[in-house]
Amino acid sequence: MKQEIVITGSEGVIGTVLKKGLADKYDITPLDLPKTDVRDYNTLLQAFPGHFAVIHLAWDTKTDNFTSERLNPDNMRMYENVYRACVQTGVRRAILASSVHADMFHKPRGGDLVGPHQLSHPDSPYGVNKVAMEKLGEWYAKNKGLEVVCIRFGGVGPNNKPAKVTDPNNLFQVAERNVWLSHRDCISLIQKCLEVETIPDNFAIIYGISNNSRRIHDLSNPVGWIPQDDCEEI
Repeated sequence: MKQEIVITGSEGVIGTVLKKGLADKYDITPLDLPKTDVRDYNTLLQAFPGHFAVIHLAWDTKTDNFTSERLNPDNMRMYENVYRACVQTGVRRAILASSVHADMFHKPRGGDLVGPHQLSHPDSPYGVNKVAMEKLGEWYAKNKGLEVVCIRFGGVGPNNKPAKVTDPNNLFQVAERNVWLSHRDCISLIQKCLEVETIPDNFAIIYGISNNSRRIHDLSNPVGWIPQDDCEEI
């Protein structure tokens, strides 16, 4: 029998990739507007029981994104609802979409790779909100026993192609290319997060980035994920 999982925001780019890539192994319950509003806590209490894991992707990016310089309280309400409802309904594992914007990645830095447990320097209010989501998840992991994995996703595009660099001197363009995450690597990452027997200490932050030649991020992780693709080979 297939394990049952929930995917909120399953109609987005990442959700669409995961629905297709995980359908053979999991029974997926998609939760999307307008039918399901993740801002409504009672709705989640009805939807979550019986599921092993929740993959939370839902986010209002129209008002809360890395260029908007705004925070949307609805996004905070949604991830808090997910944590609370998982605990109340007995969901074992929550996997949430954080972002590479939780830590500055498009300005030059030397030395070691950027790791998930260094002090974060968000590049925008959006990044701050993602860090807040991670820290709240860590609290639920430590105090409520919920297994929480926050994925700092890089660039996942609908066409499965890395960003093009039209100006080699544009550091942001170059950085965006180097945080590319292929569809294959995206699916395998989430699959590993679902399959691993336990999450050490109930909490993990993982960079969701393919094995790009010029990446600056540390891809080590506790779930055994090894990305296969490189943007320079596409």
